[in-house]
Amino acid sequence: MGLSDKILFQIRRCGAALLVFSLSFSIAAGSSLTAQAASTEELQEQAEARKSLPIQSNEIENWPSGPQIGAQAAILMDANTGVILYAKNIHERLYPASTTKIMTSLLAMELGNLDDIVKFSHEAVFSVPADGSNMGMDEGESLTLEECLYGIMVASANEAANAAGEYISGSIQEFVDLMNLRAKEIGCTDTHFTNTNGLHDPEHYTSVYDLALISSHFFQNEMLCKISNTASYHFEATATQPDDFTKKNKHLLINGELAYEGVLGGKTGFTSDSRQTLVTCAERNGMKLICVVFKEESPNQFADTVELFDYGFQNFQVLNVSENEQKYNIESTGFLQIGNDVFGNSKPLLSIDTDSYVIIPNMVTFADLDSTIDYSQTDGTRIAEIGYSYHDMYVGKAYLNLVADSVSNYEFDTKMTATDISVEKVEPAAEETDAQDTVFINIKKVLIVILIIAAIVITILMIYALITNNRAARRRENRVKRKKKRRSTLHMDFEDFDF
Repeated sequence: MGLSDKILFQIRRCGAALLVFSLSFSIAAGSSLTAQAASTEELQEQAEARKSLPIQSNEIENWPSGPQIGAQAAILMDANTGVILYAKNIHERLYPASTTKIMTSLLAMELGNLDDIVKFSHEAVFSVPADGSNMGMDEGESLTLEECLYGIMVASANEAANAAGEYISGSIQEFVDLMNLRAKEIGCTDTHFTNTNGLHDPEHYTSVYDLALISSHFFQNEMLCKISNTASYHFEATATQPDDFTKKNKHLLINGELAYEGVLGGKTGFTSDSRQTLVTCAERNGMKLICVVFKEESPNQFADTVELFDYGFQNFQVLNVSENEQKYNIESTGFLQIGNDVFGNSKPLLSIDTDSYVIIPNMVTFADLDSTIDYSQTDGTRIAEIGYSYHDMYVGKAYLNLVADSVSNYEFDTKMTATDISVEKVEPAAEETDAQDTVFINIKKVLIVILIIAAIVITILMIYALITNNRAARRRENRVKRKKKRRSTLHMDFEDFDF
């Protein structure tokens, strides 16, 4: 019942005396609305002031200038490489609100089965405020884990996050401990969770950088992308859940209110302390970008996200490392160690993996990048890691690998280590434009060269033998001629005597 309905009800029930009271109440309510408007105006002023905060990525030489936004902190990161395109206070510890549910859903997906039944306990339902974000589940009701994840990501249901945590770990607190452990495994250093849903707690915080790292794992999962990119979800009545209802996603880039090409999913968040928080992932031009915005005012969290995505997709390019790398000579100290066969189709012993890429500003070339090689990354067929940076800004990496399908097919020496490999950084001559990425042993070519050399040697020996034999033959022929001549002369001399 609205305020005006209440006033009319009081008029009919109590007469003129209560009318005076109701009018007084209306005046007080009007004063409250005025105060609230002033508070909203103050919040907008704070957001405007935050636009002047420094943007750390803008301080990099020749880096595209990023937009001035009203968020306290924001990041634009490539999900596959971890390359940061835009950075504003990315390590500041702030309240994530319901974007916490990205971690909750990630763990539930990693450790649970979608068809399993998740039962809603008393604690799961009643440990969260009744007026908070929920999907109306009652104690004792059940959903499948898949439905539960839709409730968490689409409806932002606090009780569903609790129930999923209990299903995975047995209790909410044990699941929260698991959240913190998983965050450390991912590489988070500014994160501490105290609940599954993001309800405000001074000790529940993270940074946009840490949440982007967590989200990079989240958005590698196709099912989680599908769930978080759902505009609305219809929950059908079942034997363990009697209600039939539909929940709509509040993320404007997902529910269709603000269309954006390439969106893969995301999550909204809000508390009075965190203000608006937003995580979104979009893919274009070979880049899968994650945008995280903290402490913004509505609806600017969506405008900031669109502006940052446009900045990233329009100002940066993707370059394949193996197609562009010309700074390294890669050689093996062994000989005939690896190959498919000895008579042909041999492949390089070493190669830069063909899937690695760097993300750099459009006006920067691959030759402008600095690189370092790290031999401590040895893992299986991986020999080393080459890291790339531009003015100390990490832009990507590539791995130097043994050719995997060759290792098992040749028996000379397949247990190569980093110490067996010589990788030398070189500066190619200006006129050399066709330098190869790798230098390798091709067994077929080696055999051909050996055969050619052998043929040359044999030919030389044969020619030498022919020349030698020819000279000997001539000498023999000359000796025979001389003998014949002497005999002829002797015979003529004897003919002059009369015996």
